[in-house]
Amino acid sequence: MPHDKQHTYATRTEWTGNLGQGTADYRAYSRQHVISAPGKPELPGSSDPAFRGDAARWNPEDLLVASLSSCHMLWYLHLCTQAQIVVLAYHDDAVGTMVEDAGGGGRFSGAVLRPVATLAAGADAARAAALHEEAHRMCFIANSVNFPVAIEPTVLVAA
Repeated sequence: MPHDKQHTYATRTEWTGNLGQGTADYRAYSRQHVISAPGKPELPGSSDPAFRGDAARWNPEDLLVASLSSCHMLWYLHLCTQAQIVVLAYHDDAVGTMVEDAGGGGRFSGAVLRPVATLAAGADAARAAALHEEAHRMCFIANSVNFPVAIEPTVLVAA
């Protein structure tokens, strides 16, 4: 009987925000950290500015929305290749919404991906649009979150 394949991903998150007093006080430390993995460039992280973070650094919420968007794109490009639909350009202006609760915790209530794919002249735009739904069903990240992820695709065909 076939079994599921298992993949493991290892990262390191290192807090770099000790300003001399550690976490002696809520305002005494920076939220800065570095995310790394072997053989990959480091990713500067922080918390959202609403939580005393650095707006110039990636926060966990940004990374979650980016992961959804990236996973969808990679599946979509793969499926278009299989369908012999040539994609010339692609971008996605994705948005996630997080709701804080009264106790200070929170959760994502949803995300919307808005991918725009530009296809080679003569491509089957209807089939390309339909492949977004299949990409969404296949996306590892979308299948792992406990909130709705909507897809609002646009398909353009080059002249």
